[in-house]
Amino acid sequence: MVGKFESNKDLVQELTSSGAQRVGNIAAIITGTVSAVAREIGEFITDAIEMNEAAAAARRDAEQDARRHDEEAVVVDDADVTAEPGDSWQPDVAEAKAAEPETSTEQR
Repeated sequence: MVGKFESNKDLVQELTSSGAQRVGNIAAIITGTVSAVAREIGEFITDAIEMNEAAAAARRDAEQDARRHDEEAVVVDDADVTAEPGDSWQPDVAEAKAAEPETSTEQR
């Protein structure tokens, strides 16, 4: 038969072992949860950074498109204002025509 001392020792041993396992399980749950939360926060921040970079790229593209559109509009506007029927679109030809002295039919 088991004595009272040995019975109490076995009880304390089982309670200690059970408590240690429970604390270990709780620690594993907490560790896993903290890890999962940290991973989710990291992915959220990564998504925010990527969205910010995409928005910045879209703004740059829009500014470049607007500048190209403005440059094209200026060229078209200049052509509409200065072009006359019969004018050459090539600047060097137009300048050469302007530089030629006018000759009358008498000098030929």
